[in-house]
Amino acid sequence: MKRLLLALVLVLPLLSGCTKKENEIVIGEYDSLTGSDATFGLSTNKGVRMAMDEINATGGIKGKKVSIITLDDQGKNEEAAAATTRLITQNQVVAIIGGVASGRSKAAAPIAQSHKIPFVSPASTNPDVTKIGDYVFRVCFIDPFQGLVMAKFATENLKLKKAAILRDVKNDYSVGLADVFAAEFQKRGGEIVADLSYQAGDIDFKAQLTQIRSKNPDGIYIPGYYTEVGLIAQQTRQLGIKAPLMGGDGWDSDKLSEIGKDAVNGNYYSNHYTTESSDPAVTEFIKKFKAKYNETPDSMAALGYDAAKILFAALERSPDLSGKAIRDELAKTKDFPGVTGKITLNENRDAVKSAVIIQVDGNNRKFITTITP
Repeated sequence: MKRLLLALVLVLPLLSGCTKKENEIVIGEYDSLTGSDATFGLSTNKGVRMAMDEINATGGIKGKKVSIITLDDQGKNEEAAAATTRLITQNQVVAIIGGVASGRSKAAAPIAQSHKIPFVSPASTNPDVTKIGDYVFRVCFIDPFQGLVMAKFATENLKLKKAAILRDVKNDYSVGLADVFAAEFQKRGGEIVADLSYQAGDIDFKAQLTQIRSKNPDGIYIPGYYTEVGLIAQQTRQLGIKAPLMGGDGWDSDKLSEIGKDAVNGNYYSNHYTTESSDPAVTEFIKKFKAKYNETPDSMAALGYDAAKILFAALERSPDLSGKAIRDELAKTKDFPGVTGKITLNENRDAVKSAVIIQVDGNNRKFITTITP
């Protein structure tokens, strides 16, 4: 019910019509406010809106208030595309902050590109996203780096020799991470003893896990979303598999421990930032977020905040609010002091930044190490 009410509140401005006010800069956002991975969208949206409130409290941009229209993609690719079309053609937004999932960005970004509307994704890590066109940006690292990070951690820190992979075969994010991890793990002398698949929405993984158990791996890489990972973790332990589990930023949700309970404890995933950071920018962000929402911000909230802040900085520098002018300023982003690290957008419009390894400990997320590009 809370999610439904939030979605209604966010979409309510649309009901009054789509006439753009002269004293506003209107930005579009789509996110999964409902659906199976709604925690991602809800967290991202909170970060985006906190950044909006902050910029407006200091006078806005160029003397204009920033207004963000948020639509719910319901966790569906086709809804992300429809939302993007609506934001551009009906609401006449000057830019779009895309959602989290790579598959949804791959559905939505071509629409923004065709209309020459800058598109900034907070957390779509699949490398193909920004290949869509020169109006498409992201503030997160990409899967090749994230896969390399965990392969390096697995071989150098955990000293693993044999690994199994369990991937979501219908998820671009999961497939991309699994491919890179497999290649990098083998380059470092490791052996992939099993590479099996599932699909989002599955609840029984025991057939795959029984096969994996027979191969006796030192660790299992599961680059999926928390919704399935929690169940997989429980079933690995039920089958007596004690090997550590590893994953990517798709694990980062409080729901992971709610679903997986004690079975997820002690396992590892790569992430964009850590709440244990002593960086003043991070500690201040966490303090303000807790004061505003009464909760600790996860990485999706931090990435949403950074995406909005980078877009706002580009808008402030831009000589006008045309798509090309905003795009050109976004492309110049260098050493931006983000909450998720110092961010430089390279020639492919991808963020160059470090990653952290996190260990699950109940509702706590223990920082283990930082791995730089």
